Amino acid sequence: MPACANIPTTAVPATIVQTGPYVSRCQLAASAPKTNGELQLALERTQAAWADCAAQVDMLVDHQESLEHVQAR
Repeated sequence: MPACANIPTTAVPATIVQTGPYVSRCQLAASAPKTNGELQLALERTQAAWADCAAQVDMLVDHQESLEHVQAR
C-alpha cells in the first residue's frame, strides 16, 4: 500500500545567521560651559564618549575580521 510506505526525507539546507555585536549610535551630549571647571568637565565627558564610540567600532572591526578568517578557510 503506497499510503503506508516511508517517504524519503529530503535534505533541507541549514540557515545560518551571522550577526554582529550590538552597538549604539555614537552621541555627544550638548554642553554650554560657563566656567573653566565646567569646560574641563565637558572635555572629559566628550573624551569618554569618543572612547566608548571607538571601542564599539573596534569591536565591530574585530568581529568582521574574525568572520573573514572563518570564511577564508
